[in-house]
Amino acid sequence: MGRNNEKNIKAHNDKLHKAQVKAKAKKRAREELRKAILKKFNETKE
Repeated sequence: MGRNNEKNIKAHNDKLHKAQVKAKAKKRAREELRKAILKKFNETKE
């Protein structure tokens, strides 16, 4: 049984893409939170 068969490659890629999507979603959530905080700060500052 070889390590580089289609099933193993697909499993690895699926796992990798799932992790990438998760990281991207986290980054987007942080950016939205940051925007909300900055908006609130700028409103109260004036």
